[in-house]
Amino acid sequence: MTGSLSPSKGRPLWHGRTLAVLGIVLLAFSLRSAVASLSPVVDLIAADFPVPPVVLGLIGAAPPVCYAVFGLATPWLEQRLGLERLTVLASALITAGLVARGFAVDSVTLIAATALVFAGVGAGNILLPPLVKKYFPDRLGLMMTVYSVAMATSTFLPPLVAVPVADAAGWRISLAEWAVFAVASMIPWIVLMLRDKSRVVERAKRDETLQDPGEDVSSPVASLPSRGDQEFESVTGPVAVAPADSRILHRLPRLPLAWAMTFVFGVSASMAYVSFGWLPQVIADVGGVSAAEAGFLLGVFSVMALPCSLVVPGLTVKFAWATPMLLLTSVVTGSIGLLGLVLAPQAFLYGWVVLYGLTGIMFPMSLALLSIRARTHESAVALSGFVQSLGYAFAAVFPILFGVLHGATGGWQVPLLMMVALLVAAVPAGVMIARPMTVEDAWTRRHGKW
Repeated sequence: MTGSLSPSKGRPLWHGRTLAVLGIVLLAFSLRSAVASLSPVVDLIAADFPVPPVVLGLIGAAPPVCYAVFGLATPWLEQRLGLERLTVLASALITAGLVARGFAVDSVTLIAATALVFAGVGAGNILLPPLVKKYFPDRLGLMMTVYSVAMATSTFLPPLVAVPVADAAGWRISLAEWAVFAVASMIPWIVLMLRDKSRVVERAKRDETLQDPGEDVSSPVASLPSRGDQEFESVTGPVAVAPADSRILHRLPRLPLAWAMTFVFGVSASMAYVSFGWLPQVIADVGGVSAAEAGFLLGVFSVMALPCSLVVPGLTVKFAWATPMLLLTSVVTGSIGLLGLVLAPQAFLYGWVVLYGLTGIMFPMSLALLSIRARTHESAVALSGFVQSLGYAFAAVFPILFGVLHGATGGWQVPLLMMVALLVAAVPAGVMIARPMTVEDAWTRRHGKW
């Protein structure tokens, strides 16, 4: 049984949409590379100016906080600027922040530049699902896979090259070089907007030239597009800005479906940010390994996102049974991995980390659901903003709480068991989001006409 809410067949991915493909992939790559490129060179930065632990803590907490704040603002801005224009603005913020981070002279300017980066990333996170919804309604699963793979690749690639580049050219170049991808991500959207504007002007001139002076311009026949127009629109897809309906933003908080999606997304983000902040130290302590090996095991945890990104989006879009099965797999494997670190860490250390890394299933699954649980890209913008902003705000709590519990108990058992409980708590929400309905359907069932 299929659970897709979009057509399963359509025109080839690249047919008339090459610029949109490139724009989405480059934007997706920029979102994660901007985040993952800083932590590997912090020690080198500290050699030039002091970077106190409190600053590192603020930088570590900045991503989910900025994602939450700017995630809430993005749907409002999209209503006024449009999807493509706001995408260009988000990429411009990322570019400016990355370059400014390379010119940082103290910890204050480093934090300010990092906040600018994450402002753009926070908006970009919200915009990607509706961009896919708008330009690829017939290829949702494939495009969600493509951009999830781009995000997964840009998560583990920067740590691999950051230090070698910093050793060769300095940490400033190592940080600023990723701005190249952010600049490149703006070009396809700018070209699409310019092309669309020029064709609208040309069409208006042509209609004015061909129109008969005695023709009734109010006639429905006179307003129909020509066959050439229809062929153009069927190939390129819609490019013109369509503002989101503000009513959607006010209706989502009244839908249990939207809250269930938010909770699952928040659990996924919590697993990631707790791991990025604490997993190396946990592994070094309970596994009895060196700091270098613990860092390598964090890389193993991160790499698990790549196979998940290849498989999960397509399954989520195509099959109704995929969402509950994928969530159950993530919860079971993640819980086993965490419990292994609690009960017998040294017996199967690498295996426990790999199993825990499969919690990465939830992230691409959540992104795919943002596209198929809304009928239009306007609804997808609002749903994406609601789910990601509140989900990241939820996730920002757990890295701090994890550290507080460790300090209070003097060990890692209680914090790790807290993460197990959080995974299990996601199961009821997962049952709700597995139902193949859109937010529009959910509203109609509970409140009447959308």
